[in-house]
Amino acid sequence: MDAIKFIAEDCIKENVPQFEIGDTVRVDVKIREGDKERIQAFEGTVIAKRGSGVAETFTVRRLSYGVGVERVFPVHSPNVADVKVIRKGKVRRAKLYYLRGRVGKAAKVKEALK
Repeated sequence: MDAIKFIAEDCIKENVPQFEIGDTVRVDVKIREGDKERIQAFEGTVIAKRGSGVAETFTVRRLSYGVGVERVFPVHSPNVADVKVIRKGKVRRAKLYYLRGRVGKAAKVKEALK
């Protein structure tokens, strides 16, 4: 077995949350300030997923005071405490980069009906 794959096996989380592109998620991130640690929530729409294994990441976009903010989170990072799906989205593409150019209601993703 390759040495890098052997080391990466220890870092992979067992309970990875199930979410797809277009879903609105709340990501709980561990923030360390000095010797204290707290959890900060980042809620937005998943616009991209990429990679596999220990290098898998997802991008979450939200509007903050009228400015679009995007963050890329590693799925298997110890700093990502939890990912909760708020609502499922109905999309027909793998990447939602077109949302960057949309404003207001046009920037929303329709909710998936089950």
